[in-house]
Amino acid sequence: MSILVTRPSPAGEQLVARLRSLGREAWHFPLIEFSPGRELAQLPAALAGLRPGDLGFVLSQHAVEYARRALSHSGQPWPGHVQWFAIGRTTALAFHNVTGLDIRYPQDREISEVLLQLPELQNIAGKRALILRGNGGRELLGTTLAARGAEIAYSECYQRSPRHYNGAQEAHRWQQRGIRTLIVTSGEMLRQLYTLTPEWYRHNWLLTCQLVVVSERLACLARELGWRDIQVADNADNDALLRALPSQ
Repeated sequence: MSILVTRPSPAGEQLVARLRSLGREAWHFPLIEFSPGRELAQLPAALAGLRPGDLGFVLSQHAVEYARRALSHSGQPWPGHVQWFAIGRTTALAFHNVTGLDIRYPQDREISEVLLQLPELQNIAGKRALILRGNGGRELLGTTLAARGAEIAYSECYQRSPRHYNGAQEAHRWQQRGIRTLIVTSGEMLRQLYTLTPEWYRHNWLLTCQLVVVSERLACLARELGWRDIQVADNADNDALLRALPSQ
């Protein structure tokens, strides 16, 4: 049973390499790619405007990496007087490795709902909150923090852009290679994969594959699109995805 990994580089390539080292047949088919965000140049000034005790949020490893490049170019250090928060363990580790600063993150699932349950985020009225993220994405974190009285600002550190493929050619290729399991890590990519695949292949191959996703919210979207065999990983990192895959 072959596995198609759609998450972008480098995490997607790393997952495929790990699967192959375990004797699994796996292929990389990245659906999106990254480029610098439109607000990256303003990030040093935005960070400089944060006061002691204000809040900083990093929502992905890509936000950390693009922000690191911008601050390195400007010569400005990461502010250590800010309370830093990450969406999950992997992002927190990337941030700490770059900055050496402490950062809080949810111990359970890597989603905004769980992050917002942290005790430090309950009484935040009057604080500034700067959210480092990509283009688009969910607004739940910002709207909830604003409802709790925080002053919200965003920094688009990177942009996600869809990669373009010939859908019929790709669907034929993956069906011929015996792909029966798909790994998809965002709603954006799930919709893209669904739309990319022509209707005949969609009903005779794509929707019959087992789908591994990273949240119940994503599983609900998959059911709406027509998938029935869905596995939900207990987190969004590659270790969790490996645990969610069925044995051969």
